[in-house]
Amino acid sequence: MEKRFVSSNHLSTKRDYLGRVNEVDKAQASEKAIKWGKDYWDGSRLTGYGGYKYDGRWLKVAQKLVDEYQLNDHSKILDVGSGKGFLLSDFLKVNNTFDVYGIDISEYALAHSMEDVKEQCIHGNASKLPWEDDSFDLVISINTIHNLHLEDLINSLNEIQRVSRKYSFICVESYRNEREKMNLMYWQLTCRAFFTPKDWEYLFRLTQFTGDHEFIYFE
Repeated sequence: MEKRFVSSNHLSTKRDYLGRVNEVDKAQASEKAIKWGKDYWDGSRLTGYGGYKYDGRWLKVAQKLVDEYQLNDHSKILDVGSGKGFLLSDFLKVNNTFDVYGIDISEYALAHSMEDVKEQCIHGNASKLPWEDDSFDLVISINTIHNLHLEDLINSLNEIQRVSRKYSFICVESYRNEREKMNLMYWQLTCRAFFTPKDWEYLFRLTQFTGDHEFIYFE
């Protein structure tokens, strides 16, 4: 089912789409970004976030997820693509008894994770999760799996489904028209999956993914 947890955060950020292609060699910028190092997280805005620092914006997302999925003191949560652990840390601000875990491809992000969740976050790939079946009450993946090539993307959907014993939620980039498609192509540095909502929904059916989802658009 389609949900709306992340879009308000996404829409609150202003983006200079043309600047991404006019001010820098976009291919070179992407090459830097997909190394998932300092350039991507804490370098120039032209190669990534331009400094990804905790500002509390994920706290309201954590609260929405807790309310939607009726998480309790014993809930176990996995964030696939946990980055610097901001959302996991905010889950603990909502309820410090949650058992939270993260996995990310970026060793730089893991090294700079929030201290209260750093030990619970490991290095790895979304396409092969190192946990047993039905390990988590909630598995989330926000702005991550669209960065995978198709085979790994399909594997990641299967893996998220496998390790979740109850709920799962993913958020991915998409487009509904030619303007949004162009803006996405101008802006993205790491995306591999340029899919419409209909394309994504086909993949959900193909993989028998039963979790919830959200699409974000570059309007």
